[in-house]
Amino acid sequence: MPNLIIDCSENVLRLKSADEIMQEVFDSALATNLFTAPEIKVRINAFSHYNNGNTLEDFIHVFGYIMEGRNEEQKNNLSKTIVTRLKTVLPEVKSISMNIDDFKKAGYFNSKMI
Repeated sequence: MPNLIIDCSENVLRLKSADEIMQEVFDSALATNLFTAPEIKVRINAFSHYNNGNTLEDFIHVFGYIMEGRNEEQKNNLSKTIVTRLKTVLPEVKSISMNIDDFKKAGYFNSKMI
């Protein structure tokens, strides 16, 4: 794990392809050395209808869901690394942000655990 879900305005995909953006996020997460490549899952949702502070300015927001156990410094570094990379490859997008939520080990289950 992590699951990294990218929400963005539809126009962002005219600047870079979905595959390129997802790869940048994947590579950034991998570069933090918090995860191995097979653990990282990235998805993207593009929105044609949105209200961004009463404007239609482009935006990217990454929702990061990771297994509990990482400290604040590690989580902050993950967010900063991903946002910095996205800002570098998409400088025309003014609003780029990320937040991280922890999965609790209790109650988490996936098909590999059967």
